[in-house]
Amino acid sequence: MTKTPTPVRTPLPEALDAPRHTLVTRAGERLAWYGDSVGSGRPLVLVHSVNAAPSSFEVKPLFDHYRGQRPVYSLELPGFGHSERPVGPYSAERFTAALVDFLDQVVKQPADVVALSLSSEFAARAALKVAGRIASLALISPTGFGARQPFGPAVGKPLHWLLTLPGLGAAAFALVSSRRSINYYLGQSFVGKAPAAVLDYAYATSHQPGARHAPLMFLSMQLFTRDAPARLYALLPADLPVLAIADRDPYVTFEKLPGFVALHPNWQYETLAPHLGLPQWERLPELVAALDRFWAGAPTAS
Repeated sequence: MTKTPTPVRTPLPEALDAPRHTLVTRAGERLAWYGDSVGSGRPLVLVHSVNAAPSSFEVKPLFDHYRGQRPVYSLELPGFGHSERPVGPYSAERFTAALVDFLDQVVKQPADVVALSLSSEFAARAALKVAGRIASLALISPTGFGARQPFGPAVGKPLHWLLTLPGLGAAAFALVSSRRSINYYLGQSFVGKAPAAVLDYAYATSHQPGARHAPLMFLSMQLFTRDAPARLYALLPADLPVLAIADRDPYVTFEKLPGFVALHPNWQYETLAPHLGLPQWERLPELVAALDRFWAGAPTAS
């Protein structure tokens, strides 16, 4: 009987056209990061989002724009991209520790941090731990400002247990990481047509060994901070400049954001409408202008 050959996994391409390095964290975890130190001035650190198929490719337009102008870095969080993808456990604390170690061991000086979606919470947590390492925070479609609360442990833990049952977790992730699902769900984050390169890379990174472990924890909602405005964002130092950029997003809402910003003078808010959570791909000139104004200490345009 002829045996069916085992499918050969295609190696994951580089997300960015820049040197890729490896950081071993204090916990012994191997993380990948890209960097370009040709420019001068304050370093810029980019942090991708957390979902079924994130990577440094998400921040490619920003990385490509700022490289050569200033030192720019992109960290790949545990469980994603070229970083180590162990079974777990995954938690907000683990992702925060990864960012803290990166700032301490690689960047080594105050940096402007740009984070996407749920990673905004990890960046805020990191700022609370190592305030001197973060000079400013720019949060694109930050989570935590919606009217609805994420699941608590009473729901999240049983849901994660269910998602990781033998066979069920693999089947569930195979469904959400299928070409059709990625094209549909990622396509919802674009006002126009999603670039083929974005869809292709998302598919590639979600089909690497261990790709399902971190996303399944994400799907159980246990990585989110309940009542994040009060328990997280409001605790940031009053002298830390924070810019929130949010228009509409198919997966995140921002009902509480305007009121929160009004009560915190160190926060600014721009919509850059229209976009659906990824303005770096569809409104890059407007996003760059907003970031440059923010870093220059100028008021927002909105």
